[in-house]
Amino acid sequence: MKKRPTLKLVLPIIVVSQFLCTSLWFAGNAVLGDIAKSYNHEGNLLANLTSMVQFGFISGTLVFAIFAISDYFSPSKVFGTCALIAGIFNLGICYTKIPIEFLMTCRFLTGFMLAGIYPVGMKIASDYYQEGLGKSLGFLVGALVLGTAFPHLIKSFSFNFPWQYVIYATSFLAAGGGFILFIFIPDGPFRKAGYKVNFTHFILGFKNEQFRSVAFGYFGHMWELYAFWAFLPLVLNFYRSQNHLSFNVSLLSFMVIGIGSLGCAFGGILSQRLGAKKIATAALCISGICCLLSPIVLTSSMPVVLIFLSIWGLTATADSPLFSSLIAKYSTAETRGTSLTIVNCIGFAITIISIQLLNILSKQINSKYLYMVLAIGPALGLLALIKKSNQKILQNESNFPNYKT
Repeated sequence: MKKRPTLKLVLPIIVVSQFLCTSLWFAGNAVLGDIAKSYNHEGNLLANLTSMVQFGFISGTLVFAIFAISDYFSPSKVFGTCALIAGIFNLGICYTKIPIEFLMTCRFLTGFMLAGIYPVGMKIASDYYQEGLGKSLGFLVGALVLGTAFPHLIKSFSFNFPWQYVIYATSFLAAGGGFILFIFIPDGPFRKAGYKVNFTHFILGFKNEQFRSVAFGYFGHMWELYAFWAFLPLVLNFYRSQNHLSFNVSLLSFMVIGIGSLGCAFGGILSQRLGAKKIATAALCISGICCLLSPIVLTSSMPVVLIFLSIWGLTATADSPLFSSLIAKYSTAETRGTSLTIVNCIGFAITIISIQLLNILSKQINSKYLYMVLAIGPALGLLALIKKSNQKILQNESNFPNYKT
């Protein structure tokens, strides 16, 4: 039996593993221009490549949730195994002159295996940390954000190397991340294993009103986040061409997406003092305002655009770990992994709709207006969160005696 490391080492190990493994997520996006040269599908390739990863992730999370895999089996073993297999599938897109269907299948299967990495990583963290879970997940989701951005950084510094080196690097990193967690992180002290498969566990959380409130807040956040990330290079390229500027789009994309990792970390720290739900609500509100302001700001000077995108990148992700910590909080210990997984499943299904919608709109309207439609998600998410908060206030007021004057 593996000896547990000291609690101070557990979170850094999980964070590093999560960062290395989630570099697979946007690996295809980072080399999109190079891949597109081999096909005549450049117009839809961005949306389709991203959507196939999301669709694979959704399918994986659904399977993992229904069969309660991360509750029934050791989550560390699940994480390590999925990381290795995901890295292998990621390598599949390196082969030139392959049918477009094979390319999409490789991205789908990579996404499927990511279902055993991202939500399972949160499950492992929740098995070690009950107090301050929001802070712990803040660092963990921050690692996901940085990992998602990392392929853009590799691409920006790849110089004259073939684009396949980006894929080789991310696959190697993912395998290494899975190995590190598998070797050094055994099952946590607060883990309660599920003893049998229960096909109703994945919907139990939605019977809890507080669970539903934060889940719908998370769904609104997901409508915005991945579409914002996926179309960022396109929007930056449009801005560069319109203003006749010269800057490295890949590097700037990495910076805007990567700064979200700081938002996750700071959001988790602030949540310990101000409460997870308050910080998540504030972050969702600010990022929603950024969606609405984007057409105005994206015609401004470069310094203004940089400041605006930095604020947006920070707030667009700051609420993600807080929603996850609240979902874990309102779930039972036996179903926590399954609850996190099914909420992820629904959230990523929503990202496909927003990504495909932006893909359609990108052919119809000026690119500077694209992001306005993303405000729908934060608006509906805030409505669910505020409605629940108002109900709680009214309930508390009803507990006071009603005096007549």
